[in-house]
Amino acid sequence: MNDPLTTAWGEYALTRFPEDPRDRLRAWDAADAYLLRHIGPEPAGEVVVLGDRWGALVTALAARRPTQISDSFLGREATRANLARAGVDPAAVRLLTTRDTPPQRVDTLLVRVPKSLALLEDQLHRLAPAVHEGTVIVGTGMVKEIHTSTLTLFERILGPTRTSLAEQKARLIFCTPEAGEAGADPWPYSYALPDGIGPMSGRTVVNHAGVFCADRLDIGTRFFLRHLPGGRDGSRIVDLGCGNGIVGTAAALASPGAEVLFTDESYQAVASAEATYRANSGDIEGKAEFRVGDGLTGMPAGSVDLVLNNPPFHSHQATTDATAWRMFTGARRALRRGGELWVIGNRHLGYHVKLRRLFGNSELVASDAKFVVLKAVRT
Repeated sequence: MNDPLTTAWGEYALTRFPEDPRDRLRAWDAADAYLLRHIGPEPAGEVVVLGDRWGALVTALAARRPTQISDSFLGREATRANLARAGVDPAAVRLLTTRDTPPQRVDTLLVRVPKSLALLEDQLHRLAPAVHEGTVIVGTGMVKEIHTSTLTLFERILGPTRTSLAEQKARLIFCTPEAGEAGADPWPYSYALPDGIGPMSGRTVVNHAGVFCADRLDIGTRFFLRHLPGGRDGSRIVDLGCGNGIVGTAAALASPGAEVLFTDESYQAVASAEATYRANSGDIEGKAEFRVGDGLTGMPAGSVDLVLNNPPFHSHQATTDATAWRMFTGARRALRRGGELWVIGNRHLGYHVKLRRLFGNSELVASDAKFVVLKAVRT
């Protein structure tokens, strides 16, 4: 556990999820502290907190019985743990996902600016009907996270917007809501994939806001699609960290009769994966399951034949291989003997070293100047 978050009304010991004593990354930062100093312990009326990453804001404001809106399963689990550690009644904070119906009225809206501008756009549109002219709206983020485009979104959807001076490399956003038409929410966004990328050639992909590369096919996934294994009829396949579900849907098309599990820690991602799969399900013979969760946690050991994985190597602004390592470890436990983990990654990340350490083997399936596709077999 790292430095506690200290406010004028209390001190809070906070952790990320899953808790790891070796993790030196804090569960709060200067942006969270700045917002709490400004807003104080008694924000007015119905309080909604959007994008609270690890529950620092709602834990500190629990006495006001706030509503948290989050896209992250891990963030919600961290919030639950941090509330319990602070001795807060779990019923004091209402936990909603970005896919849930938002509150009907918001008197104080606190926004931790997300990494994805699209997710911010979508959520502000969803919250706009609940905001009124008396709503207090304050956003926060580190200076490097707040751009002109961020302020433009607040202004276009909710009302006039300005920023504070920076403190400890953090900044606040002040928005004054105005009555008017917020315009149409452009999300979700659909497009047709190009030819030449295996089973998904020419097919439809659906993206909810905040999903990685929601407006185009990224080059890593494009490369992976060209080299996916096929002929796994009757197998149980997992699209681990599924994003918009392109990879898992391609696997379902390439292996008639296979059962595919799409899993991600993002609610937006799993909703996108299900929409992508449904858009192409007329040509799919097998079954599919869609699950938001912590990787393959809870999956029975030895129950999976094939895991497909494009692991992230960023956690907000931090570069880390911790997520990839946890994904690989979970895949090894879930795979039956002879089952395979297929991974796409940048060449420089050195995933082959981790796979050899964990599985005892790693085979190069394909490579180009930037990416490698690797296979590890559970022995």
